[in-house]
Amino acid sequence: MELVRGLVGCALLAWTALGATAAHAEPCKIARFPDIPVTMSGLRPMVRVQFNGQDAWLIADSGAFFSTLTQAAVEQFHLPYNSFQELYVTGVGGRELARVVRVRKFNLVGIKTWDDVDFVVAGSGFGGQAVGLLGQNVFRIADVEYDLANGVIRLVRPKGDCRHTNLAYWAQAAAKPYSVLDIDSPTVRQPHTLSVAYLNGVKIRVMFDTGAHLSLLNLAAAKRAGITPSSPGVTDGGYSWGLGHEVHKTWITRFSSFKIGDEEIQHAQLRFGDVDLTDADMLIGADFFLSHRVYVASSQNRLFFTYNGGPVFDLSASREPMETAGAQAPPASPVEAPSADAMNRLDQPADAAAFARRGAASDARHDYDAAIADLTRACELEPTESSYFYERGMAHWHKGNGEQALADFDQAIRLRPDNVDALVARAGLRASHEAPAAEVTPDLEAAGRTLPKQAEMRLHLASLYESVHQPAAAVSEYTKWIDSHPRDNNRMPGALNSRCWNRALSGEELEQALGDCNAALKLKPNTAAFLDSRGLVQLRRKNYDAAIADYDAALRLQPKTAWSLYGRGLAKLRKGLSSEGQADIAAATVLQPKMAERAASYGITP
Repeated sequence: MELVRGLVGCALLAWTALGATAAHAEPCKIARFPDIPVTMSGLRPMVRVQFNGQDAWLIADSGAFFSTLTQAAVEQFHLPYNSFQELYVTGVGGRELARVVRVRKFNLVGIKTWDDVDFVVAGSGFGGQAVGLLGQNVFRIADVEYDLANGVIRLVRPKGDCRHTNLAYWAQAAAKPYSVLDIDSPTVRQPHTLSVAYLNGVKIRVMFDTGAHLSLLNLAAAKRAGITPSSPGVTDGGYSWGLGHEVHKTWITRFSSFKIGDEEIQHAQLRFGDVDLTDADMLIGADFFLSHRVYVASSQNRLFFTYNGGPVFDLSASREPMETAGAQAPPASPVEAPSADAMNRLDQPADAAAFARRGAASDARHDYDAAIADLTRACELEPTESSYFYERGMAHWHKGNGEQALADFDQAIRLRPDNVDALVARAGLRASHEAPAAEVTPDLEAAGRTLPKQAEMRLHLASLYESVHQPAAAVSEYTKWIDSHPRDNNRMPGALNSRCWNRALSGEELEQALGDCNAALKLKPNTAAFLDSRGLVQLRRKNYDAAIADYDAALRLQPKTAWSLYGRGLAKLRKGLSSEGQADIAAATVLQPKMAERAASYGITP
């Protein structure tokens, strides 16, 4: 994201100096700051912090100009606003007004505590339990090494004559090929890591952004490379959002080649969308960082990286390492680094926490066997740590080992009954196996008692209540979240629609349900799912003409929606249009054979 006005020249953190730079003639050495532990939550690199003694998680986001919190986090941690001039920030989600809060005691857990640290307040939400972003005001105080596959970010400072040195010290120690790129000189107004790549032979500008969980190309660059949304082989990529409140459609397709540095990927599958990336054509996201070890040498205006193996962009694909990567970029002077044997030891986890972080990273890369092995070792080293059993349970679940996953979730909860992640995971696993509500809801209730009302996970709790046919409980969870967030939050239209839908399923609070659906459609007009929900509200209200009109509109947008066909069929039957109503019901049953049974469980019958 880019600062438009304000905060220019501001700095968040300053580590203790590592010593004056050595004389020009001294050999290059690498001096390290304390490692920043990173736990991958899916493709989000999470850093544990504390705000005035309260635990929280931030996403390590090299694409964020400044560390950022959501408005919900400000309320949750009771943070005071700082008197400051008006400023605006922009990102994938658009441009928005932002403010600043001050944290009296900010702690990067296990590293250091700072007094009176400022954060920009912006954005709707960042997913999972993240309450904000750790940005470039941290990552620009030195060179930075992103070793996400091992669960670490390292801030480092070259000392001595390093101007022309290969700073990929791990590659040099292990005689491993590396690649190198020139990057733009950072400025206060433009601190991002920017370089170039080639897509189908066309030069594009790229930004290295750990906060983008998936790499993303903009529509204009895809078009220059010969691809549009209507090109053959293009598939739906869902939606993308970030800082700000806008949501963008994306598509996925294969490009003939993607070349970055000395590494070229043939038939690379990439996501592209109609997004404004300001100074770049593409975000190089956390998927790339997981498959590479990356050293951003701001001291040289260069970036070094090596390939770890496994998928790069498309996690279902794989490729072999480039045998010649980096061969044309030998160091001009030696770097004093560990030996190959020492480097191998350095990369091995030193304790249970390091094994767990590497395991979480392997899980994010879909290498489940490696994840389970590392997390098992973490559990063995610290058998009383609840989070390690939860993480191993997730890896088992992702691999399809439901029984082992359930056993790990059980153990995580025995060790810590208020482990919200484990409670919600166990509820989700049981719900996915169609367990009765009595086996699912106690975990959801326990999680709900622990979570702050603003938590993004409230939305997940609500959807799980809905999945076990508890619409009233779902409405309660949606209400907690809705009442704690502004209407321009990018998740608000979906939350309002979901509350409308669950009220309609229960047949209660129908006027409030209608208000929710109307509000959702005002925020996001002509959305098939929202029209379908309002159709059910009107059916429950016995306003059959309005129900048919909404279902007609929904089906024009999404013709194969079973609920819309079934609801329209019921409305037509009740108007005496027997043959038309039966035809719609028959069409719905073809799409979902148990449609009538499911509707009847909510008292919705012909």
